[in-house]
Amino acid sequence: MTTTRQFVFKVTTRAAWKTACRSGVYAGSADDLRDGYIHLSLREQLPGTLAKHFRGRHDLVLIQFETLALGELLRWEVSRGGEVFPHLYAPLPTQKVVAVCDLQLGIDGVPMLPKEFAAC
Repeated sequence: MTTTRQFVFKVTTRAAWKTACRSGVYAGSADDLRDGYIHLSLREQLPGTLAKHFRGRHDLVLIQFETLALGELLRWEVSRGGEVFPHLYAPLPTQKVVAVCDLQLGIDGVPMLPKEFAAC
């Protein structure tokens, strides 16, 4: 399955991202490593991803990548509720990042998308 979407996003902890920046690659979270691929989201999938997996977490960053930069190891697979999600079957190279932004918690405890990502 393929898509023509321009950007994909990864949510991770600030500490994990700092480690990735030092090494040049983000190898993935414990869930990513368990599943054998890095879980990514499209812009419109982020609210659901944040609510389901990151409620109450205040130590997060949102990382934006261009889909074309990730190459053939980026796959589009059916996941939650029949929805198609991007999965990367390789570490994320930090030099391919378009943008990184800290996430703040909303009053409901769900991390909020920053305004600068609204157009993505």
